[in-house]
Amino acid sequence: MFQQRLIGAAAALVIAAAAGTASAQTVLRSADIHPDGYPTVEAVKYMGQVLEQKTGGKLKVQMFFAAQLGQEKDTIEQTRFGVIDMNRVNLAPFNNLIPETGILGLPFIFRSIEHMHKVVDGPIGAEILKAFEPHGLIGLGFYDSGARSFYNSKHPITSLDDMRGLRIRVQQSDMFISLVRALGANATPMPFGEVYSALQTGVIDGAENNYPSYESTHHYEVAKYYSLTEHSMSPEVLVMSKISWDRLSPADQQAVREAAQASVPKMRELWNARDEKSLAVVKAAGSQINTLDKAPFIAAMDPVYAQFVTDAKLKALVDRIKAVE
Repeated sequence: MFQQRLIGAAAALVIAAAAGTASAQTVLRSADIHPDGYPTVEAVKYMGQVLEQKTGGKLKVQMFFAAQLGQEKDTIEQTRFGVIDMNRVNLAPFNNLIPETGILGLPFIFRSIEHMHKVVDGPIGAEILKAFEPHGLIGLGFYDSGARSFYNSKHPITSLDDMRGLRIRVQQSDMFISLVRALGANATPMPFGEVYSALQTGVIDGAENNYPSYESTHHYEVAKYYSLTEHSMSPEVLVMSKISWDRLSPADQQAVREAAQASVPKMRELWNARDEKSLAVVKAAGSQINTLDKAPFIAAMDPVYAQFVTDAKLKALVDRIKAVE
């Protein structure tokens, strides 16, 4: 019931925001759960600036950040129904709907951030973006979300033995649950907003995320051991409602695609700066950052791949990703 009220309120909000807009101008409403100033938010704003220039002001983008229109589960549905025009979201909620997106989230599928960029910027990335279309969405591009690593309040993680028995918060994703269990820890699915208090009260021992999220949520205050497993480098995705897309002329559709692609290097530039800043903040606050031998962690992922790479098409996709140099 609450979710229905939220979606209804969000719909009213975006409709009201569009009221009074000149008929010659189309305002594309875009959602993000991150706060104002976050790299993904700023990248979509930048896309809007490029789009206005390309269309002579005919198309513009209005950002609704900080989950003003709801959490990602809600905004994805609103985007599919055309209530929201664009949406920057994590790939995890799409894994059951679009199996190819789950491959990008597999643990240790990417050797480095550079490897991930080559994959998503090339033919493989284009194929995966195309897979959104049958589900009412147009894939516009991939944004970075950094390398995710484990942090906890107990001790540095230097081996698999250090993972055993830890209660680790994970996204509400079957794959992340499987990943943590394969490493010998206890997976605890939990909304992101509840993690700080759960760490503080000992309900969980740790979590996993990138430096900017670790820093911006102040998790470093209650979990000072950050261990560089870098187990996930899954990108995020910028999508547009197919309903909204189909209202645009072919020329305007092309302008949207070009503006979205122009925002990708801008986002990466902003992300790198934010990543460095966040690392400096947590180090200054006393967080202990440690490296480790990843080989045993990678070897432990065989059951995860067996569970989620289940057919010949997905296995071939894994092989193609690994073959990208």
